Amino acid sequence: MNFTLKIWRQHDRNSKGKFVEYKASDISPDMSFLEMLDAVNRDLAKKNEDIIAFDHDCREGICGSCGLYISGRAHGPQRGVTTCELRMRHFHDGETIVVEPWRAKAFPVIKDLIVDRTAFDRVIQSGGYISVDTGSTPEASSIPIPKANAEEAMDAAACIGCGACVAVCKNSSAMLFMSAKVSQLALLPQGHAERKIRVQRMVHQMDKEGFGHCSNTYACEQECPKKISVAHITRMNREFIRAAFW
Repeated sequence: MNFTLKIWRQHDRNSKGKFVEYKASDISPDMSFLEMLDAVNRDLAKKNEDIIAFDHDCREGICGSCGLYISGRAHGPQRGVTTCELRMRHFHDGETIVVEPWRAKAFPVIKDLIVDRTAFDRVIQSGGYISVDTGSTPEASSIPIPKANAEEAMDAAACIGCGACVAVCKNSSAMLFMSAKVSQLALLPQGHAERKIRVQRMVHQMDKEGFGHCSNTYACEQECPKKISVAHITRMNREFIRAAFW
């Protein structure tokens, strides 16, 4: 397979970026999108040209670091996959593919396709944890938890913090990410002790980082690679109101 790539190149956050066109030739349909970029970078390195900078780690859809905006879609055209899981067979031979970094005030570009997502880390540090001393590992059945709550908490905990929800939101809102982190703790008894102060601190930090507000377009749910439900945003709003008045 052969592709024409229009890739965003930007030396650093203070430099002016632009799209640069590259050719990707003899690409296997079974390659992942990142493997295809690796092949392009090998050709650039052979010509002593500056290789394309992009972020990645696990390449298994777990770490969330590989997020790219591909032809107008976060993580590309397939739903429920990260960029590293996306295969080139989902594109047409000869297609032109536009590749960009996440576009958000809170995610400044570091270089090319790499953005600084440490705003998410600061949101988590503000309250997305429990400080209870649990001691040694308890028996699994020692704390009764309704099965529905446990399953919903696990669904929320599937969030990998990739930032796709921010990238696709017209307001650059981090509400889906935030709500997943709030839900996974609010649904379990271990997280109840700090549930009020947690949501207040995290919402305050989210606003401080420059993320926008939710306007219920549901684009975040559509493009989330882990299919996190916007129902968690409803729970986070309830938690925030409860913390303010109860």
